This record gives sequence, C-alpha cells and structure tokens, in this order.
Amino acid sequence: MKTSREGLLTPLIAESPVLRILVVGHLLGPLSALVVTLLVILVLAVLFYTGSGGDHLAPLFLASGILAVVAILVGLGRLHSQLLKPLAELERAVADVCQGEPWSNLPLETVGVLGPVTRDLDSLSGELIDIYEDMDDRVARQTRHLGQQTASLKILYDVAANINQVDDMDELLLRLMRVVKEMLHGRSATVQLTSPSGRMRLVGSIGPDGRLLTQKEQLPIRLCACGNALSQGDILCTRGSQGCLQGGGRLMFGSDDLEVVTVPLGFHGDILGMFRIYVPVRALSGREDLIDLFATIGNHLGIAIAKQRSDEEAHRLSIIEERTGLANELHDSLAQTLASLRYQVRMLEETLEQEVGGDGMARREIRRIRNGLDEAHTELRELLNSFRAPLDERGLEPALEKLANRFRQETGISIFFQSHCRQANLGASKEMQMVRIVQECLANIRKHAQAQTVRILLTCSPGGEYMLLVEDDGVGFVNAKPDGHPGEHIGLSIMEERARRLGGNIRIESEPGEGTRVELTYYPPA
Repeated sequence: MKTSREGLLTPLIAESPVLRILVVGHLLGPLSALVVTLLVILVLAVLFYTGSGGDHLAPLFLASGILAVVAILVGLGRLHSQLLKPLAELERAVADVCQGEPWSNLPLETVGVLGPVTRDLDSLSGELIDIYEDMDDRVARQTRHLGQQTASLKILYDVAANINQVDDMDELLLRLMRVVKEMLHGRSATVQLTSPSGRMRLVGSIGPDGRLLTQKEQLPIRLCACGNALSQGDILCTRGSQGCLQGGGRLMFGSDDLEVVTVPLGFHGDILGMFRIYVPVRALSGREDLIDLFATIGNHLGIAIAKQRSDEEAHRLSIIEERTGLANELHDSLAQTLASLRYQVRMLEETLEQEVGGDGMARREIRRIRNGLDEAHTELRELLNSFRAPLDERGLEPALEKLANRFRQETGISIFFQSHCRQANLGASKEMQMVRIVQECLANIRKHAQAQTVRILLTCSPGGEYMLLVEDDGVGFVNAKPDGHPGEHIGLSIMEERARRLGGNIRIESEPGEGTRVELTYYPPA
C-alpha cells in the first residue's frame, strides 16, 4: 500500500526515474535526513566561526554529527540491500544465461530497485524460452518430415528399380505390401489382383503375427469395401470390419480401434489390384505425404502390372500368329495336295467304272483310298482349325470350358468340365500346352474311344501343383504304347512331348472295356 508521501510524489516519480529508484529503494528518507543534518552542521559551523553562538553550540554539533553518521549508515545499508546486492544477483543470473544455463527468476523481495528491470528480464526470458521451444518443435517437425521424405524417395526408387527388372510380380507385390504395412504401423495387410473376368485373386496377406495367412475364396468385385475401392480407384479409409465379418464369416479383429486403408493399383483408369492395410484409428491423420506416396506407388505398380499383362498378351499373340502362319502354310501346301488327290481318285474311280464296270477288286481299293483321303482331309481341317483358334484371353479355365462345349456340340457326347482352382496363374505358353494336350485327348476319344461320357478335371493344390485329368468310359486299349506301325498312336507321343516341354509329367492308363485315363501333373518352378 502506498504511503501518503509516495502518493504526493507520484507525479514526480513518473517524470524522474532517479527519484523513483530513491523512493522504491527506501533511500529518500536517509538522504533527506543526511542533507538536512549537513545543512544544520553548516549553519552551526558558520555561527561557531562568527562567535555568535556561544558554548551552547557544541551539543548541537555533536547531535548533528551523530545524526549524519546514522543517516550515512542507514543510507549505505539501504544502498547495499536495494541496489548493490540485486545488481550482483542480476549479474550472476545473466552470467548463467551466457554460459547456457536457463534463466532463473529472481524473487521480487530481493531485487530492490531493480524490480522493473527484473520483471522485464523475466518476461524477455519467457519469450525467448517460448521461441526456443517453438524453434525446437519446428526443427523436430522438419527433421521428421525430411526423414519421411527420404524414406518415401527410397521406397519410390526401390519400386522403380524393381519394376524395371521384375521377374515375379506376386513376389514384388508381397515385398511392397510389407513395406507399406510397416510405414503405417499396421496390424495386418493383404494384396489382391483383379482378373480380366472380374474376379479378385488374393496374392498374399500378412497377419498380426507376421505370417502369411490362408488364401480367401474369390469374391465378386462389388461385394465388399475392397471392391468399392477397386471400383472408385481412390484411397479409402473405413472404420470397422462388420462387412468383413458378414462376407467372410469370421471376426477379423477383436477391437474396433482399427481402420482399413485401401490403396488401388491402377493404370489409365483401370483398377488392376489393391493393397489393404489394417491400421490404428486415425493413422493417416496429418499424413498427407503418405497419401500422396501411396497414390504414386499404386500408379507405378499399376503400370508394372499392365506392362506384365501386355507382355503376356504380346507373347500369346505371337504364338497365335506363329500358329496361324503354320496353318496357312499347311492349307496352301498339304491341304491343297489332299484336295487334288481326292479329285484325282474320284476321276480314277469314274474311269475304272466306265472301262471295267462291275464291283471288282480295283473299285474296292479305290474306295478305300478315297475314304482314307477323306479322313486325312477332315483331320487336317480340324488341325488347321485348332491352329487358328486363339487361346481364351481370360485364362486356362475359360479355354478348357470352351473346348468342352465345342466337343459336346460337334459329337453329341456328354462331357463335364470341373475346376477346383481359385485362379490358374500360368503363362500363355504353359496354358497353350495344357490346352493342346486336352485337344489331343478329345480327338482320340472322338476317333477311337466310342465313349458315352467324358470328364475334364482341373485342380490346384496349396503347394502350387496343377493336375489336369481327362477320362472317358470308352472301349480303352491294351496299353498306352503298343508295338506296330510308327504312325500308330502318334498322338500319345505328341502328348508326352508337350508334357515334357511344359515341364510336367503325364500318365496314361487304359484297360479294354474300362475306358482311358490321362493325367497331367505340373509343378511350376519356384
């Protein structure tokens, strides 16, 4: 609370900083007393030297001297406590700051006349601390951002490098799926590809324990959230797994604190696959850089997938072109020769009938030759047709199903095609060899088996083995390779040669009256 004296001096204090220091430091009283005492001593000294004061001036001199000494002592004490000591404390605090120590606030009761200066320094120190902390936060954020950018550039470089030298697209997708999962600190992840027929194929998945999970059944694209992401082509983040529970019949996770981040793999508006990562809630909050990174990765991988499919399609078309060229050569040479021979035999038969007449031995031989030429011409036409028939671009299963339907229409024999493969993932040349083996089997059944029912079965084991079975209920034969003319059963040798070229094994079993069973097994190279 201000005293009455301080209240009266307030206007002067506002105008004079020196007076303010004297008042705040309680030095005004001692200095005033000292000045008054010195004036009294001066007056007494003048009176004493002029001899007008008498002997009664001595006590006044003594009292004034004592009062002056007391004022000086009190003033020095106040000066020490209110100015010199606070200056020393302030100097020590400033020296500590200069040496890197944090600023220590001085108690207001010990700073004396330096209170305003101390308060200003405390405020300045607080502002500096806030600036330093904000700078540290900014530096930390920039450091994290640079680290994330460096990691993103490294991932993009790895993606670009692997795309140019990829041998197995599934292996590349699995490796990058693990990278994306670790970047998001995800619980689990899956990667799927779409087929031209509109089905999703599970390439692989990583569970919470880091192991590869069991493959899920194929689903139509628009059945669940995965299909929605594939249809829209955007990165989606959905919460909850009730859709997965309804679609798959089992609970994905025991907690609701998870989101599903879906990254489509697209190329020119076509969605060719996707990553799906289960992450903690709001894992992408404030991580726009990750969204851009995943979009770039998805585009790069979409280009790689499209390029691989384009290469496979180009290889398939080159095979078709080669076979079509061979068919044209056969048509222009052998087919024309057979047609000419058929015409000459018919002319010879008419000539013999006119000259010899009757139904003699020569006419029967001519008829046998003509029938043989007709059969050879028919088989050549079938061969040319098979050469020109392209393999179904949707893959092995549609090609086999198409082959079975055509056989049923041409022969009227009951034929059944069954497939236990989720998705046959073979190259065009491998699929072509398997289709040609089935074609040869069906050709033999048509010509020799006298069968009523035929079955084609395609199975795939979890270990990657493919098994193709063709069996009938026809007349059968004694063994697969009877001795005889080199031209007989040449189709069996052709099937064995195709199996060898494929890298698989073929087993032919038959008994008279028990039909024939042809089984092809193929293990894709690791």
